[in-house]
Amino acid sequence: MNELTEWLALPWVQTGLGLVALVAACWLTATVVRRALARAFRAVARRTSWTWDDVLIEHGTLRQITRIAPTLVIQFGIGLVPGLPERIDVLVRNAAMAGAILFIMLALRAALNALADLYSRKSDGRRSIKAFVQFVKIAIYIIAAVVIVAILIERSPLILLSGLGALSAILLLVFKDTILGFVAGIQLTTNDMLHVGDWIEVPAAGADGDVIDIALHTVKVQNFDKTITTIPTWRLIADPFKNWRGLPDAGARRIKRSLLIDAGSVHFLDEEEIARMSSSLVLHDYLAGKAGEVSRFNVGLGEAGRYALNQQRLTNLGTLRAYAVSYLAALPGIRKDMTLLVRQLDARGEGIPLELYCFTQTTDWYEYEGIVSDIFDHMFAVLPEFGLRLYQKPAGGDLRDAIAAAAVREAGSAVARP
Repeated sequence: MNELTEWLALPWVQTGLGLVALVAACWLTATVVRRALARAFRAVARRTSWTWDDVLIEHGTLRQITRIAPTLVIQFGIGLVPGLPERIDVLVRNAAMAGAILFIMLALRAALNALADLYSRKSDGRRSIKAFVQFVKIAIYIIAAVVIVAILIERSPLILLSGLGALSAILLLVFKDTILGFVAGIQLTTNDMLHVGDWIEVPAAGADGDVIDIALHTVKVQNFDKTITTIPTWRLIADPFKNWRGLPDAGARRIKRSLLIDAGSVHFLDEEEIARMSSSLVLHDYLAGKAGEVSRFNVGLGEAGRYALNQQRLTNLGTLRAYAVSYLAALPGIRKDMTLLVRQLDARGEGIPLELYCFTQTTDWYEYEGIVSDIFDHMFAVLPEFGLRLYQKPAGGDLRDAIAAAAVREAGSAVARP
């Protein structure tokens, strides 16, 4: 017994036992605090309908907070270990304090992640504060790093910060993209320019698709070919881009396409053509009204009305325009409360463009393309009924047939000559 007492009285034994007791106290504190806080949080989560407490637990905020407790035990308990050199005591105390700062930083990071997740759920993922959260994280990392280094070297953080001031030019260069991205994120969010899920076109970046992520430095766009384009956030402020969000918001999608009419097929309608087209339910009222209007005008000309150049007459192209307007207005998939017109654009070398301009009642891509295809299928097929031809550049087969026909005519002429 005396030997045990003498052995326990040895300084290095007392120091070792003190360290073991300190480690055991740290482990016990960590276990008790972790279980107590976890039990308290779960009890609150079960009794309330809030979601923020569940989100905090999911992102590990509680776990990081419980890790602070052992560092506090070390800071206050290291001085109770007997025989420990003063320098070791200071180093361990500083390291524990630095560890506490580190775990506080990690807890704040987890809380910010939880905040971003909670906000994303509340806004259905359309609005993103990810850029702001990342910027705040960077600020927290910098502050924590300065404080930890100041604690370890036993200097005031203000001294380190004054040294960083002298390096401001270098810091601005290093964090240029971060600063630009943060400012761009503020502008995009404040002006409501971009949401997750928006369809955007960025010609300068070759992006055309849906926004899937908005971060501090980058915006990710999933193109329609399933590739992903990553764009620096500041580029969306520096370069123009098109956001198609207004399309689903309006509940309509525009049709703006043209038929290229062969100018050589445009002519005045004769009585037989007018009579034939009047049998159409779509054109009957139009032709009846126009025929009466034209007749009254020509009668009013008197003697001059005998000359064709003085008369008003209906054209097949004008009648086609009236038919197209009535046809579009009768379609169930076309919006009647929005602009609906059929107009003739400037003639060019490829013919006369006849543009159909209207809006569909759906914004779904598949339904929209189906409606557009049905409309132009019908318009292409109905052109011969008006004596019109669609302009089409001659292909190799057309040239071959024309040459063969010319050769046949030439051979026939040669046989006919005596």
